[in-house]
Order: sequence, then structure tokens, then C-alpha cells
Amino acid sequence: MSDSAAQAAAAAMAAALATFNTELWTLYAFGVLVTILRTYARVKAVGIRDLRADDFIVWLAILLYTTQSTLAYFAVNHGQGLANNAMTDSERAALSPDSTEYQLRVFGSKIQVVGWTTYVCLICTLKMAVLVFYIRLMEGLSNYFRVRIWIGFGLVGLTFVASVITIYGSCQPFSKYWQINPDPGNACQGAVARPIVWVTFASSVVTDIYLLMVPLPMLWGTSLKLVKKLAATFVLGAGVFVLVCSLLKTIFVITDPIHGAQLAGEWGTREAFVSVVTTNLPMIFPLLKTWLKPLFGSALSSTGTASKHPSGFRTIGEGGGGSSGPGVRRKPTHVTDNLSFSESEEQIVNNVKMQNLEVYAGPGTPTNRPSKGIMVSNEFKMVEDEISQNGDQKAKHVHESW
Repeated sequence: MSDSAAQAAAAAMAAALATFNTELWTLYAFGVLVTILRTYARVKAVGIRDLRADDFIVWLAILLYTTQSTLAYFAVNHGQGLANNAMTDSERAALSPDSTEYQLRVFGSKIQVVGWTTYVCLICTLKMAVLVFYIRLMEGLSNYFRVRIWIGFGLVGLTFVASVITIYGSCQPFSKYWQINPDPGNACQGAVARPIVWVTFASSVVTDIYLLMVPLPMLWGTSLKLVKKLAATFVLGAGVFVLVCSLLKTIFVITDPIHGAQLAGEWGTREAFVSVVTTNLPMIFPLLKTWLKPLFGSALSSTGTASKHPSGFRTIGEGGGGSSGPGVRRKPTHVTDNLSFSESEEQIVNNVKMQNLEVYAGPGTPTNRPSKGIMVSNEFKMVEDEISQNGDQKAKHVHESW
């Protein structure tokens, strides 16, 4: 290779390296920022003492995300993106164990195994955070909904175990993961190992689709306008973008044995970033809407103000409501099915449960009870029956718009 060609190749490599590093740390910084915004929104809404488990789980995910990003940085910048894949038998035989390239390929191969482990732990942690959030959101509803959430925990746990077993069991002896010569086989080439790629991809498809199907059927069973259903679907179902990244990563590994590892690494980094963002999106969406309201005005919400703490509302057929002290007589309260999307967003950020909304209670519900989904619309009304001192009953109507 001539000097000019070598210089051109070195310049191209340096440019590619700079591009990778810029994207890697930009995505990382944005992912951490989104998590900070989520925590800020929750602390602002409920205070530090009322933070729930999912608010802390996302920070465990950030530690794993930091580890994954650091591994990716060293694999590319120190290991030069090399591993024990993309080599012919003659190239393997000719590579001296004392050479720098050999050492870099061993280093890169070990990084791949640790990277896959960190990736699996990160994705599992984020999905656990989503499920814990669902528990908080649906606390107080019928067992029908809680069972679906616990099934989700089992599904995430099983796919996590399957992925870990595949990573540590598909290549035996384990040291073949960084074997250069002879060819250890595809299963022991961590960068492009098809058993790992297919198992993790299948795990993502199964768990992501299931997590989408927990809240969305309830939402689409309401009489909410289509545009607001779509908006709520985007917020609660943004995890579909994780599937897109996972699919692209799998396609690159399977179809491009030469550059597939590099492309898979890039899309794996993007997948981790999208997972972090979509997990936190339901919490930061109301905060962003509040900040953007001065710019867009009524386009983002209706006029009027409503209580931020509707925990005193009684759910039809579910009991509950506000606290009542000794000698205080509770008044029967009837909540209509017109809870606004703006309020449902606030229910997500605040520690307000869907128990406080009128919802479909699942199979086995008596026929005289209303069968309705999450009540979402432009307003809500509360009709409160009061017993006057002379024994007459009168109705008190409270009407608030969002």
C-alpha cells in the first residue's frame, strides 16, 4: 500500500472513530438527561419520600448503561473493533500470538462477552421498571390486571435467564470465546454469534409486545377521540422503537459477516439508548408538555384547572376514595367516564392509581357494573349526593375541564 493510500485509510478510520465517539456519548448524555428529567418530574409531583421502586430501578439501569457505553468505547477505540470473527483460516494461521493484532482481537472478543451480558441485564432492568410502573398505575384494580403484570415479570425473568444461559452455555469450553486459531466456530464468535443474536432478539420481540399489550387494550376500549388515543398510544407504546433497533441489529449480523459486527454494535448502542428513553417517556411527557405550553398555548391542553390530587374520588364499584376520620360520614360519589388525557398523564407522574379511575374490572365482573376502559376525554364530572340536615337529598355537581 502506498503512503498516500495509507494516509487516506488512516484519515478515514480517524473520521469514523470520531463519528462513533460523538454519537455514543451524545446518546449516553441524552439518556442520562432523560432519566434526570424523569426523577425531577416525580420529585416535583410527589416528593422524595413518595418515590417508588421504579424511580430507583431506572438509575440502576443508568449504571448498566454507563458500563455498556464504556465497553463500547474501549472496544472501538482501544480494540479497534477487532475480535475473533471476520477472518479466513489462512489469516488465523498466519497471525502470530505475539502480534499486536492478535492481542487486540483477544481483548475485543472478551469485551464482546461482557458487553452481551451487560446488554441483557440493562434491557431486563428497564423492562422490570416498566412492570413496576404498571403495578403502581393499576394498584387497586381487579386481580385480572395484576395477574397480567405478574405474568409479565415471569416472562421477562424467563427470557433473561434464557439469554444468560445462551451467552455462557452455547460456547464450550468458555475460553473459545477469545480463541483465534483454529476457528472456534460462529457460536464462539461473540460479535456475530447467531445463538446469542437469535435468543436475545426473540426475547425482545416477546417481552416488548407483551408489555405493549398490557395497557393499550384498556386505552382503546374507551370512547376517547382517535387523535388522543394515538397520542396516548405513542407515550405508552414507544417501546416499539426498541424492536426496530433490535431487528436491524439482527439483520446486519445475519446478512453481513464482514461488517455485521460493527453495524450490530452501533445499532446495539442505539437500542440501549432508545430503551432508556422510552422507559422514562411516560413520566417526562407531562413535564415537557407543561414547558411547551407557553409556545403552543391551547394546542396542548384545554382551559381550566383541575385538582392534582383526585385521590378523594370514589371509584364506582371499587370503593376507596379519600380518607375519612371517625364520625365522618362518606358521601356517595359518582365519577363519570370523562377523565381527560391531560389528567391521565398526571396520573402517571403522580402516585395516583387507576383504582381512582373508572375502569373495566376484567372477567367475572357482575353484569350490573359498567364495563369500561380507562376513562379519557376532555373533561370529568363529579356528582356528589349530600344528605342535608333535614333529611332531604340534594345533588352537588362539580365540573372541571382540562
